[in-house]
Amino acid sequence: MTSATAPRSSATVEIVGRLGARVEERTLPSGDTLTVFTIVVDRAPVPRARAAGSPASSVKVDAIACQAYRANVVRRLGSLEPGQWVVAEGTLRRRFWRSGTGLGSAMEVEVSRLQAAG
Repeated sequence: MTSATAPRSSATVEIVGRLGARVEERTLPSGDTLTVFTIVVDRAPVPRARAAGSPASSVKVDAIACQAYRANVVRRLGSLEPGQWVVAEGTLRRRFWRSGTGLGSAMEVEVSRLQAAG
């Protein structure tokens, strides 16, 4: 495959779910402000082979960690209520940090567009 026909990598995502209960602003060491929140999505039932006697998972939802820098997204968050259905578009990012126990990381969605669903 030549570079002209190579696929282009992408980490773009769309999330449709309910806005989580907390929206928080955090000030970074650089002085920039980051807004963090969650979007709760229903977990689709997945048939899976289970070992004899192992219980089925009781988890019915996933809470997707999101962050926003863009002023328009932060303003929109201020007009939405927890539990309200939303559609978010953004980019999947892995964030790293150092702590007393070593290096930590988490996957988050950097939201570039947010709107009420419906």
